[in-house]
Amino acid sequence: MVSFDRRQFLQSAAALLGAGYALPAFGDDAPVFTPKASFEPLATFLTWQGDPTTTMTVQWVSSKEEGEKRPVWYSKEGSMEWKQAIASSRPFPMLKHFIFRTELTGLEPGTDYRFRIGLDSAEKKFRTMPNKATNTIEFISGGDAGVGEEAQHTNQVAAKQSPSFVFLGGDLAYENGTFAPIFLQFLKNYSTQLIDEKGRLIPLLGCLGNHEVRGGYRQTRKEAPFFYSIFDGLFKETGYASLDFGDYMTLIFLDSNHTTPIEGEQTAWLAKTLKDRQECPNIFVFYHVPSYPSFRPIDLEDDEAGTGAASRKHWVPLFERHNVDAVFEHHDHTFKRTHPLIDGRVDSKGILYLGDGSWGKIRTPKSPKERPYLAVTHEAYHLSLHRIEGDDRFHVALTDSGKIVDVCATRKKSHLHPANS
Repeated sequence: MVSFDRRQFLQSAAALLGAGYALPAFGDDAPVFTPKASFEPLATFLTWQGDPTTTMTVQWVSSKEEGEKRPVWYSKEGSMEWKQAIASSRPFPMLKHFIFRTELTGLEPGTDYRFRIGLDSAEKKFRTMPNKATNTIEFISGGDAGVGEEAQHTNQVAAKQSPSFVFLGGDLAYENGTFAPIFLQFLKNYSTQLIDEKGRLIPLLGCLGNHEVRGGYRQTRKEAPFFYSIFDGLFKETGYASLDFGDYMTLIFLDSNHTTPIEGEQTAWLAKTLKDRQECPNIFVFYHVPSYPSFRPIDLEDDEAGTGAASRKHWVPLFERHNVDAVFEHHDHTFKRTHPLIDGRVDSKGILYLGDGSWGKIRTPKSPKERPYLAVTHEAYHLSLHRIEGDDRFHVALTDSGKIVDVCATRKKSHLHPANS
């Protein structure tokens, strides 16, 4: 019989934790949390880099010394079986702080969890996504936020809806790849304001906008240091990515020429990603610069001119060929909903484009009379609440005061070209 004493067990446990494994704590090894929290990270941030039904990525900002000695403890709500996960770390760009990250895996779908960063922090909560879309799923989208009062008001309206997650389509903090304190403030606002009615921290997803990047367009990843410091778990090597929620929903995030050209490899990847997911019942696409803007100039007759020309030339035909459920655009600082569109023309079998990025910034949009592809426009700070309920999809636009300004209903689509469906 092989002898395996307690010291060997603890050494092996430490090695497994260092490799990213989580082990249950029981008996003498169960955590003993301090009765009063004495440690609070500067910001705590939830996102995903793997399947949201079984994983959660926890990140926080603190000093190197404070973060290194604090693993993440987590358990199912109501359970006394705690598990421990060790985090990796990296410097916070341009500041003396560090960003810590751990991906919790092997979680149960549709389940509430609680977690603590070390033994002496306050308990926080999150919920995994369900395994199947049998119940109503709600998420929120928007873009062009910033850190001002207007964006904070919209944060609070978003939290009151208790969505499964929030997506921001670029221009998150407006730090321009340069101003570290602004980006840190954005994370602080998220930590304290995007908490649902049950006290759960709401996961945040995002994609690149021009105000994430020094130079705005046609730059390399190193010119977007803050965005990639927290989202590179999903965007590992490129500015585009996809996220699969079990087998019932896929979100596709594109880079509208900020650190990745629209044409070439990104478009080829998009074509393959859409083709591979034709059986997925819900496919939504997100990017920053709109193909069908509600404020900036557009020329539908010229593939090389006007806002969104490159995406209309290279991406829109793929959206139409694979009949995606909706496309979310930003950048123009208005609210807009287009008619269903095929090749820029109103068609009942076409693609719905929603936007246009007014979480914390606003402009006066063009009217539907001025641009016939627009169904509704509105000048207000806003977010959009999206509900999947069986075969029905509902899209509701709310202002930063919670007022409803638009409601749109669509039905589940076959992800084949409309002419073949």
